[in-house]
Amino acid sequence: MAHETPPHWDRSMRQRLRRGEAAALAELYDRFASLAYGTARRVLDDEADTGEVTREVFSLIWQSPHDFDPDKGPMRSWIAAAAHRLAVDRLRRRPGPSGASPAEQAELVRAASTAARADYIVTAMPAPLRDALELTRFQRQDCRQMAERLGISEAEARRRLRLGLQLLSSAARYSSDAGRPAEPGREHA
Repeated sequence: MAHETPPHWDRSMRQRLRRGEAAALAELYDRFASLAYGTARRVLDDEADTGEVTREVFSLIWQSPHDFDPDKGPMRSWIAAAAHRLAVDRLRRRPGPSGASPAEQAELVRAASTAARADYIVTAMPAPLRDALELTRFQRQDCRQMAERLGISEAEARRRLRLGLQLLSSAARYSSDAGRPAEPGREHA
């Protein structure tokens, strides 16, 4: 998983990229290429397209470093979102499986987008919530075991898990709302 960076690192990186420092791009690539690649791979499930999207993400950063605003969130979240958006765009441009109806093709795009959005949400959530999800999901620990491992109360462990799951559940809502016209006074993320 990509390393978290403090806000001052993100601001400094943006300034270095704005000055055209190639070393800054190399550092950014070393730190976040696996994040961009993993996000794109989840959507595309194709090695060549995934590599192409990863290159597009870093090309976008190099060409338009001003597009990243550290006041709106961390660099890692911005990179994951860019990889997700570019991968979904590429998936939509692909011809559907032979015999797939437009509705079936749309469902394939929606399912891939939901999965990638879930990955992005987990990547972007605060580390304590992400740790709670990882301990319960991948290491199969219950709330008591998780609390002991993290050195927190069992109530806090439950709270972190609940908040993490609530954030993760928004991935399906986001994808099911995608493509629908916005209701008056309602904006989609």
